[in-house]
Amino acid sequence: MAGHHRVNMTLPEFEFCAPTRLVVGRGALRRLGELASELGATRVLVVSDSGIIAAGHTAAGIESLAAAGLGTATFSGFTENPSSREVEAGARFARDFRPDLVVGLGGGSSMDCAKGINFLLSCGGRMQDYKGRGTATGPMLPSIAVPTTAGTGSETQSFALITDDESGMKMACGDPRAAFRIAILDVNLTLTQPRSLAALTGIDALSHAIESHVSRAATPASRTFSREAWRLLARHLPGIVRDDGTIAAREAAQFGAALAGFAIENAMLGAAHALANPLTATHGIVHGQAVGVMLPHVVRFNGRSPGENACAAGYAELLTDIGIESDVPRAGDRLADWLTALLQSSGLNTSLTACGCSHADAHTLATAAAAQWTAGFNPRPVTAADLARLYEAAR
Repeated sequence: MAGHHRVNMTLPEFEFCAPTRLVVGRGALRRLGELASELGATRVLVVSDSGIIAAGHTAAGIESLAAAGLGTATFSGFTENPSSREVEAGARFARDFRPDLVVGLGGGSSMDCAKGINFLLSCGGRMQDYKGRGTATGPMLPSIAVPTTAGTGSETQSFALITDDESGMKMACGDPRAAFRIAILDVNLTLTQPRSLAALTGIDALSHAIESHVSRAATPASRTFSREAWRLLARHLPGIVRDDGTIAAREAAQFGAALAGFAIENAMLGAAHALANPLTATHGIVHGQAVGVMLPHVVRFNGRSPGENACAAGYAELLTDIGIESDVPRAGDRLADWLTALLQSSGLNTSLTACGCSHADAHTLATAAAAQWTAGFNPRPVTAADLARLYEAAR
């Protein structure tokens, strides 16, 4: 056929799952009651942190639920990094209320706590029982996510990140049944966050796009989501951190964060997240800052991998998407430089010394980082010694 070009491409075997329905639009929060009713709800547990309650977003969500004739109860007894004890307290609260649907309304902490409560309410036991993937022991309650930040991607992936009170480390607790059935993306809910929070969550979302794009578990399908997430975030985040950006830019970032969540669900992350979690657990560095300070060093490390480097080629693709041409061998360095400049323009720290932990024991941190699940998905294999050198490089 004239003009028809046949493309030969051999696909590897893989699976891809996107269980969450996206409902996107300015003012879409008003549909919460309608959507909850579609899922058969009569009694709804709303999990929302105190800051989101103070901003009035929780009340608006409850108003929509009440207008649909649904009973509600709100749990807010958790902190920025929800702990296993806090989730267990939420589960006790939920058992007394007996919900048939759970809503996580807020940032990543609200959505993670909602998933954690759902695990314990539906399956019993302790949060530590659900560490890993595919750990639910039976059906779970339907749930809806209403993110108020553009960052964690928790709304579109099935993992709850819960801090283990016994070890202080974050546990990734996941199961496809824990994924939110619906995620409402209403950009209006992100407009109340300060620019500093937009920077922290935006850097986190950007790291999700980058790490999932080159992950060992990445597939042609997952890269479709990670690369579009990168395009949306990398093009719009600089303006958001500079002067708050336009509402259209905020919408793009929120959508990009959700797409990155789909990529995480199917491709996981890498060494930057493995390195970040001990910094949060032992030094109290906020997650977005911890990932941000380590990510450029991980990108350089991956990009300089000996031999044929598919990872560097992936970085070159990302640079091309934002108008930066680079030969493959230098792509990791070029991308790392771009990320460092973005951190600086965002007002975030670019070294561990600036974060206040110049004397942290790199070997102790590296031992903890090597035990993180995400380290195993880094495209270049990492040992504890490699991770210690990355901490030293970030000083």
